[in-house]
Amino acid sequence: MAKIIAVCGKICSGKTYYSNQIKSKENAVILSCDELTKDLFNNNLGDKHDEMAVRIRNYFKKKSAELVNTGCNVILDWGFWSADDRKNLTEFYNNKNIICEWHYIDVDDITWRKNIGERNEKVLSNSDCSDYYLDEGLMEKLLSKWETPAEDEIDVWFYNKR
Repeated sequence: MAKIIAVCGKICSGKTYYSNQIKSKENAVILSCDELTKDLFNNNLGDKHDEMAVRIRNYFKKKSAELVNTGCNVILDWGFWSADDRKNLTEFYNNKNIICEWHYIDVDDITWRKNIGERNEKVLSNSDCSDYYLDEGLMEKLLSKWETPAEDEIDVWFYNKR
């Protein structure tokens, strides 16, 4: 039976890396908000970013349910930063009799800071990068939205340590 694999983790925790690692093992397709905003908008959404992110996630929810119903496993790589986001997604799939398996990418501070530095270097040196630069102001905004999941929310707890 096909399923949804929802990958949860704060920014730069290694969600995309992890998603790509399990993609073959799970015979799954990855739906990534970051990839879509890069491909369609070149990460130039400005004040429209938050609005478009909601619209993209809603579209991906609809399409992922269609994919699972055809027998395809789907990995959702977009963070799920709040407990409400995680609860709402689980309810959405439960109402459609679709399994939603939660994977949390837990990252220690040293690895996390190194990931941020590597990401920023990559953005500055590579115009084809799907990421955007993380300055202190943006980091503060994003971290204010992050809620670490409770153990009972998560099916697979992955520790990202170097």
